[in-house]
Amino acid sequence: MAARDTAWGPMELNRAAAQEAAEALRAAGWELELQLPNLPLIAPEGEAKDLVRRAKEEDAEPVWRGDAFLLLGKAQDLPAVLEHCRDELGYALLYDATAVDPSVDSAELKLIYGLRNLQTKARLIVQARVPKTEAVVPSVALVYPAADWHEREAAEMYGITYTGHPDPRKLLLPDDWAGFPLRKDYEYPEEYNGISCT
Repeated sequence: MAARDTAWGPMELNRAAAQEAAEALRAAGWELELQLPNLPLIAPEGEAKDLVRRAKEEDAEPVWRGDAFLLLGKAQDLPAVLEHCRDELGYALLYDATAVDPSVDSAELKLIYGLRNLQTKARLIVQARVPKTEAVVPSVALVYPAADWHEREAAEMYGITYTGHPDPRKLLLPDDWAGFPLRKDYEYPEEYNGISCT
Protein backbone atom coordinates (compact mmCIF):
# COMPACT_ATOMS: atom_id res chain seq x y z
CA MET A 1 0.00 0.00 0.00
CA ALA A 2 1.33 3.43 -0.89
CA ALA A 3 2.14 5.82 1.93
CA ARG A 4 -0.92 7.88 2.82
CA ASP A 5 -0.81 11.06 4.80
CA THR A 6 -3.60 11.84 7.20
CA ALA A 7 -4.07 14.87 9.40
CA TRP A 8 -1.82 13.10 11.92
CA GLY A 9 0.85 11.98 9.44
CA PRO A 10 1.51 8.75 7.55
CA MET A 11 -0.55 5.81 8.81
CA GLU A 12 2.42 3.48 8.30
CA LEU A 13 4.42 5.49 10.86
CA ASN A 14 1.72 5.02 13.50
CA ARG A 15 1.36 1.29 12.76
CA ALA A 16 5.12 0.76 13.02
CA ALA A 17 5.19 2.78 16.26
CA ALA A 18 2.42 0.61 17.74
CA GLN A 19 4.32 -2.56 16.79
CA GLU A 20 7.55 -1.25 18.33
CA ALA A 21 5.78 -0.12 21.50
CA ALA A 22 4.03 -3.50 21.82
CA GLU A 23 7.37 -5.32 21.63
CA ALA A 24 9.02 -2.96 24.13
CA LEU A 25 6.16 -3.18 26.64
CA ARG A 26 5.97 -6.97 26.39
CA ALA A 27 9.73 -7.14 26.94
CA ALA A 28 9.24 -5.00 30.06
CA GLY A 29 6.74 -7.57 31.37
CA TRP A 30 3.28 -6.19 30.60
CA GLU A 31 0.49 -8.26 29.15
CA LEU A 32 -1.06 -6.69 26.05
CA GLU A 33 -2.41 -7.35 22.58
CA LEU A 34 -1.54 -5.42 19.43
CA GLN A 35 -4.80 -4.73 17.58
CA LEU A 36 -4.37 -3.96 13.87
CA PRO A 37 -7.10 -2.41 11.70
CA ASN A 38 -8.69 -4.83 9.26
CA LEU A 39 -10.22 -2.37 6.79
CA PRO A 40 -8.22 -0.58 4.10
CA LEU A 41 -7.39 3.09 4.67
CA ILE A 42 -9.55 4.09 1.68
CA ALA A 43 -13.01 2.52 1.52
CA PRO A 44 -13.55 0.45 -1.66
CA GLU A 45 -16.69 0.74 -3.76
CA GLY A 46 -19.64 -1.00 -2.12
CA GLU A 47 -18.03 -1.35 1.31
CA ALA A 48 -20.99 0.21 3.14
CA LYS A 49 -23.36 -2.59 2.07
CA ASP A 50 -20.83 -5.21 3.13
CA LEU A 51 -20.43 -3.57 6.56
CA VAL A 52 -24.22 -3.48 7.05
CA ARG A 53 -24.39 -7.18 6.17
CA ARG A 54 -21.54 -8.01 8.58
CA ALA A 55 -23.16 -6.04 11.40
CA LYS A 56 -26.25 -8.25 11.16
CA GLU A 57 -24.22 -11.46 11.50
CA GLU A 58 -24.12 -13.09 14.90
CA ASP A 59 -20.68 -12.87 16.57
CA ALA A 60 -19.37 -10.72 13.73
CA GLU A 61 -15.70 -9.78 13.98
CA PRO A 62 -15.22 -6.09 14.80
CA VAL A 63 -13.88 -4.13 11.85
CA TRP A 64 -12.32 -0.68 11.72
CA ARG A 65 -9.96 1.48 9.72
CA GLY A 66 -7.41 3.83 11.14
CA ASP A 67 -4.83 3.33 13.84
CA ALA A 68 -3.54 0.18 15.44
CA PHE A 69 -3.81 0.21 19.22
CA LEU A 70 -2.45 -1.59 22.25
CA LEU A 71 -5.00 -3.37 24.44
CA LEU A 72 -3.67 -3.88 27.96
CA GLY A 73 -4.49 -7.08 29.79
CA LYS A 74 -4.96 -5.24 33.11
CA ALA A 75 -6.35 -1.73 33.49
CA GLN A 76 -4.51 -1.47 36.82
CA ASP A 77 -1.24 -1.36 34.84
CA LEU A 78 -2.16 1.90 33.09
CA PRO A 79 -0.06 4.34 35.17
CA ALA A 80 3.08 2.18 34.98
CA VAL A 81 2.63 1.44 31.27
CA LEU A 82 2.02 5.08 30.38
CA GLU A 83 4.97 6.17 32.48
CA HIS A 84 7.13 3.68 30.54
CA CYS A 85 5.74 5.05 27.26
CA ARG A 86 6.62 8.58 28.40
CA ASP A 87 10.07 7.96 29.89
CA GLU A 88 11.42 5.06 27.81
CA LEU A 89 9.60 5.32 24.47
CA GLY A 90 9.43 9.11 24.11
CA TYR A 91 5.65 9.66 24.18
CA ALA A 92 5.82 13.00 25.97
CA LEU A 93 2.32 14.22 25.12
CA LEU A 94 -1.03 12.83 26.19
CA TYR A 95 -3.49 14.39 23.73
CA ASP A 96 -6.60 12.48 24.79
CA ALA A 97 -7.95 10.30 27.57
CA THR A 98 -11.53 9.15 27.28
CA ALA A 99 -13.87 6.19 27.55
CA VAL A 100 -16.42 4.45 25.34
CA ASP A 101 -19.46 2.35 26.14
CA PRO A 102 -19.62 -0.04 23.17
CA SER A 103 -23.27 -1.05 23.60
CA VAL A 104 -26.12 -1.54 26.05
CA ASP A 105 -25.27 -5.26 26.14
CA SER A 106 -21.55 -4.79 26.73
CA ALA A 107 -20.35 -5.68 30.22
CA GLU A 108 -17.26 -3.46 29.88
CA LEU A 109 -16.23 0.12 29.22
CA LYS A 110 -13.22 0.89 27.05
CA LEU A 111 -10.61 3.32 28.33
CA ILE A 112 -8.65 5.07 25.56
CA TYR A 113 -5.43 7.07 25.89
CA GLY A 114 -3.84 8.88 22.95
CA LEU A 115 -0.10 9.59 23.13
CA ARG A 116 2.21 11.51 20.81
CA ASN A 117 5.97 11.30 20.36
CA LEU A 118 7.03 14.87 19.57
CA GLN A 119 10.37 13.78 18.11
CA THR A 120 9.20 11.08 15.68
CA LYS A 121 5.66 12.53 15.26
CA ALA A 122 4.25 9.03 15.87
CA ARG A 123 0.91 8.57 17.56
CA LEU A 124 0.19 5.68 19.96
CA ILE A 125 -3.19 4.59 21.28
CA VAL A 126 -3.38 2.54 24.48
CA GLN A 127 -6.66 0.95 25.54
CA ALA A 128 -7.86 -1.01 28.54
CA ARG A 129 -11.20 -2.38 29.64
CA VAL A 130 -13.04 -2.22 32.96
CA PRO A 131 -16.30 -3.89 34.00
CA LYS A 132 -19.28 -1.54 34.04
CA THR A 133 -20.29 -2.86 37.44
CA GLU A 134 -16.87 -2.07 38.95
CA ALA A 135 -15.43 0.74 36.84
CA VAL A 136 -12.44 1.57 39.02
CA VAL A 137 -9.03 2.36 37.56
CA PRO A 138 -5.95 4.22 38.80
CA SER A 139 -5.59 7.81 37.63
CA VAL A 140 -2.76 8.67 35.25
CA ALA A 141 -2.90 12.40 36.10
CA LEU A 142 0.38 12.17 38.01
CA VAL A 143 2.05 10.69 34.90
CA TYR A 144 0.43 13.07 32.42
CA PRO A 145 -1.07 16.16 34.11
CA ALA A 146 -3.19 16.70 30.96
CA ALA A 147 -5.25 13.67 32.02
CA ASP A 148 -6.71 15.64 34.95
CA TRP A 149 -9.75 17.15 33.20
CA HIS A 150 -10.12 14.25 30.77
CA GLU A 151 -10.53 11.84 33.68
CA ARG A 152 -12.95 14.15 35.47
CA GLU A 153 -15.13 14.25 32.36
CA ALA A 154 -15.03 10.46 31.88
CA ALA A 155 -15.87 9.98 35.57
CA GLU A 156 -19.03 12.06 35.19
CA MET A 157 -20.12 10.77 31.81
CA TYR A 158 -19.30 7.05 32.21
CA GLY A 159 -19.21 6.45 35.97
CA ILE A 160 -15.53 5.57 36.17
CA THR A 161 -13.73 6.05 39.49
CA TYR A 162 -10.12 7.17 39.02
CA THR A 163 -8.33 6.29 42.25
CA GLY A 164 -5.59 8.69 43.24
CA HIS A 165 -6.96 11.53 41.11
CA PRO A 166 -5.73 14.85 42.55
CA ASP A 167 -9.05 16.71 42.10
CA PRO A 168 -12.05 14.42 41.51
CA ARG A 169 -14.71 17.17 41.62
CA LYS A 170 -17.37 17.19 38.93
CA LEU A 171 -16.50 19.25 35.90
CA LEU A 172 -19.65 19.43 33.76
CA LEU A 173 -22.69 18.23 35.70
CA PRO A 174 -24.30 19.43 38.92
CA ASP A 175 -23.25 17.52 42.04
CA ASP A 176 -26.70 15.95 42.44
CA TRP A 177 -27.04 14.72 38.82
CA ALA A 178 -28.14 11.09 38.72
CA GLY A 179 -26.58 8.59 36.33
CA PHE A 180 -23.93 8.71 33.64
CA PRO A 181 -25.15 10.35 30.41
CA LEU A 182 -22.75 8.69 27.92
CA ARG A 183 -23.50 5.14 28.96
CA LYS A 184 -25.65 3.46 26.33
CA ASP A 185 -28.29 2.41 28.88
CA TYR A 186 -28.71 5.92 30.32
CA GLU A 187 -32.27 7.24 30.42
CA TYR A 188 -32.43 11.02 30.30
CA PRO A 189 -34.66 12.63 32.94
CA GLU A 190 -37.64 14.60 31.76
CA GLU A 191 -36.67 17.44 34.04
CA TYR A 192 -33.96 18.53 36.46
CA ASN A 193 -34.91 20.85 39.34
CA GLY A 194 -37.96 22.08 37.44
CA ILE A 195 -36.04 22.63 34.16
CA SER A 196 -37.16 20.56 31.17
CA CYS A 197 -34.50 18.22 29.77
CA THR A 198 -36.42 17.33 26.63
